[in-house]
Amino acid sequence: MYATQMEAARKGIITEELKAASKKEGIEESRLMELVAKGQAIIPCNKVHKAISPCAIGAELKTKINVNLGISRDCKDMDKEMEKVNAAVNMGAEAIMDLSSFGDTRKFRKKLVEECPAVLGTVPIYDAVVYYHKALKEITTEQWLDIVRMHAEDGVDFMTIHCGINRETAKRFKKNKRLMNIVSRGGSIIFAWMEMTGKENPFYEHFDDILEICREYDITLSLGDACRPGCIEDASDTSQIEELIVLGELTKRAWEKDVQVMIEGPGHMPLDQIAANMKIQQTLCHGAPFYVLGPLVTDIAPGYDHITSAIGGAVAAASGASFLCYVTPAEHLRLPDVDDVKEGIIAAKIAAHAADIAKGVKGAKQWDYEMSKARKKLDWEAMFDLAIDPEKARRYRAESKPEKEDTCSMCGNFCAVKNMNRILDGEIVSIFDE
Repeated sequence: MYATQMEAARKGIITEELKAASKKEGIEESRLMELVAKGQAIIPCNKVHKAISPCAIGAELKTKINVNLGISRDCKDMDKEMEKVNAAVNMGAEAIMDLSSFGDTRKFRKKLVEECPAVLGTVPIYDAVVYYHKALKEITTEQWLDIVRMHAEDGVDFMTIHCGINRETAKRFKKNKRLMNIVSRGGSIIFAWMEMTGKENPFYEHFDDILEICREYDITLSLGDACRPGCIEDASDTSQIEELIVLGELTKRAWEKDVQVMIEGPGHMPLDQIAANMKIQQTLCHGAPFYVLGPLVTDIAPGYDHITSAIGGAVAAASGASFLCYVTPAEHLRLPDVDDVKEGIIAAKIAAHAADIAKGVKGAKQWDYEMSKARKKLDWEAMFDLAIDPEKARRYRAESKPEKEDTCSMCGNFCAVKNMNRILDGEIVSIFDE
């Protein structure tokens, strides 16, 4: 018998979840089992989440996409959030993270577990504030831990736990001033709680208790980056790196209990620092999969942060990150609507695929090869089918129909592809006469 996917892999057991994940990846089961055993790949799959379609995240695998959703005080329509969930799943997002922070969060979470085939993640620290309905400083250490157990029982596959910021790292944070302070919601909450109560971070102090919960349900720990940089100015500073060192230590403790782990990372970061940050993480965290928000490579693009994020995400994934959290055009501005979610997913998928080509992930280039063949043949239907967003591709062509079907309205008879096909076939090309 085995308690977790990691324990099974270490015992040489090929689980049904591993079989399903290896089939999706086109990787040999024995190789995926080896990666999971080492902690270099994870298969987040709570034993309670029966609707899941398992996938693997980590080294040698396709870069995966996470979509953040959830109910807030200003936007509390559960049906709208489920519409976003369904849109995300239909567009190929591998994971959904429920960041609900208002109302009956458990009802929404359980609905996700019952219906959603994607990997599901949560941040229990948000839910504690909502669930207990009392002042932050009055929440007890035991109550923080009870919320972790509740989320495990409800069936979530991975949980962001902000255990890298403790009393010692908080002291260093206050000494080394930042421009944007702490921008992580969970990080700011636990920092404030420590400051008001004078107590140690309960997730750090009772990390072994959290590991027991994770082992019981086979929860993957997503070790949260409370000190991720929230602006370019704060990137790669003392607080970020010190927290990463702590997360590396906690990773080894989790692996000793056969608990799967991934590490969360930046944030906002200049383009020239991203690759180095990925290498530092791989070293300090012993090759555990890296889950990054962006990184956003500039701070000046509200309304277009899906683009700033995709630029950074492509570099991060090409340099070793395994999991990209999408960013929508609504980032920093409001809760995203369905269209924002779609834009964010497409941008993240483009970044992930570009990185997979650069990393030489098996099969990544084949998609592009097939698209190039379709373009050479001027086979529009094949091009639409192969497009990362077929709906938009079809709509753009339909909105500006060319005079001749074998061209587009930009080039017309000047189409280089059409003219090269014809001249190489021995035909006469007479652009203006046609």
